[in-house]
Amino acid sequence: MESKHVRGKRWTGTTLGLMGVVLILAGCGGRMPRDLGARNGRLADCPNSPNCVSSFARDKQHGIEALEVVGDPEAAWTALRAVLEGMPRMEIVGSAPGYLHAVQTSRLMRYRDDLELLLDAPASRIHVRSASRVGYGDMGVNRARVEAIRAAMAERGLVRN
Repeated sequence: MESKHVRGKRWTGTTLGLMGVVLILAGCGGRMPRDLGARNGRLADCPNSPNCVSSFARDKQHGIEALEVVGDPEAAWTALRAVLEGMPRMEIVGSAPGYLHAVQTSRLMRYRDDLELLLDAPASRIHVRSASRVGYGDMGVNRARVEAIRAAMAERGLVRN
């Protein structure tokens, strides 16, 4: 006959194990949102949650500056693709003329974040939208991702920092 102490440890171990499995499955990234892509020269609006930034957003929580291209927008666009391909755990999953969709997967929990870029060549701008698929907050990851891309492009002399 088992003591209450042994049964309690087994229950706690099982519970922790199940919680771990749930967290891992939840971290597998979620489903790709259906509203991605460019429509009428814009990217989708951010949700109300603080896990998205966009150069089209005007509020402080979600707003971020577009990349201001220096020189030839097409050259910057080509270089941008190379910058993304050089980022860890970043995969370009879709493209069209003047549009890129990439997914970056977090190292530990395997969360997937969607990054969209839209070239506005006449305005010498590249609009950005970076959003987490799951969770409420993002601990600043999406904003940091866009700023890292901006810094890499500025280092190449292709955008203003």
